[in-house]
Formats: sequence, structure tokens, C-alpha cells
Amino acid sequence: MSILERWIGFIFRVATGSAGLRNRLTPIIGLLFFAIIGLFIAVAVILDRVAGFLPFPPEPWHLIAGVPLLVIGLSVMLWCVAVFRRTKGTPVPINPPPRLVCTGLYAYVRNPMLTGIFAWMFGLSLLLRSSASLVIFTPLFILLNVLELRWIEEPELARRLGEDYIHYRKQVPMFLPYRKKFGE
Repeated sequence: MSILERWIGFIFRVATGSAGLRNRLTPIIGLLFFAIIGLFIAVAVILDRVAGFLPFPPEPWHLIAGVPLLVIGLSVMLWCVAVFRRTKGTPVPINPPPRLVCTGLYAYVRNPMLTGIFAWMFGLSLLLRSSASLVIFTPLFILLNVLELRWIEEPELARRLGEDYIHYRKQVPMFLPYRKKFGE
């Protein structure tokens, strides 16, 4: 059994196991995820200074482009948290809702929470005028998340939710809507 299969099995066991364990691990994993985001942004800002990267974009464009992305990203993230709370789950993969969520933004994209985080990170990169965050670290963060989703989270969801998820995955894009609403 590969390391990936073991990790998928671990997430599956925790996600379908004791609610107490899920509830104890959820804030730890959530904080760890946002700490990693903070680390990516901090390293990018430090690299900007050390490498002498020019601030980008120029003023006032950093505000004109950054603030809307920041607001949209944060709004999408908060909406997703509210949806997961209503469905008795969290966005953390080890403490998911008991059933597939495919309404609202989830009818258009499979991962609106991450879409919101990515928009928020691009908005913050623009506000900070961090060239390294904008062209290196945020895209790297997105790539790592896509790989994690493809290799770990989606196989676990298919295992836990079965054909419902497999059908949903075939019909709904990962991050950016480009098809009609799920079920239409």
C-alpha cells in the first residue's frame, strides 16, 4: 500500500469515525492550513525585499485590483463556512458534512472555498505589492492545493461518497465555473 493510499485511508477513517476526534482535530488542521498561507505570504514579502523585486502593481492599482479580490475571496470563504455549518460539517477534510454539498456555489465549482482563498491571496499580494507572492508563491500554493485535491482529497471523497461524488466531479469544474449549473 502506497503512502498516498495510507493517507487517504487515514482521512477516510477520521472523517467517518468519532465525532470527538474530528472536533478536536478540526481547529488544529484549520489553523495549520492558515499558518501555511501566512508562511507563504511572509516568505514572499521577505524575498521581495532580499531579492530587490520591484513593488507591483504601481499605486493606486494595487488598491483598485487588490481590494475587490480580497473582499470577493473573503466573502466566498465566509459563505462556504456558513454552508458547511448548516450541513453539520466543516471545510476541513477530516470533518466534512455527512452528505455531498452541491447547491449554491457548489453547483458551479467543486471547491469554492479554495477559489475564495486563492482570490484572497491574489488580492493580498496586490495590496502588499509583493511581486514574489503574485507570480511565485500564490501560484505555487495553488499548484500544491490542486495536487493535494487530485491525489488525496478527491479519491477520499469518491471512496466516502461513492457514485454521487464521481458524477458530481465529472459535471462540475474544480475552481472556475465554465459550465452550466450542476443538475441542469
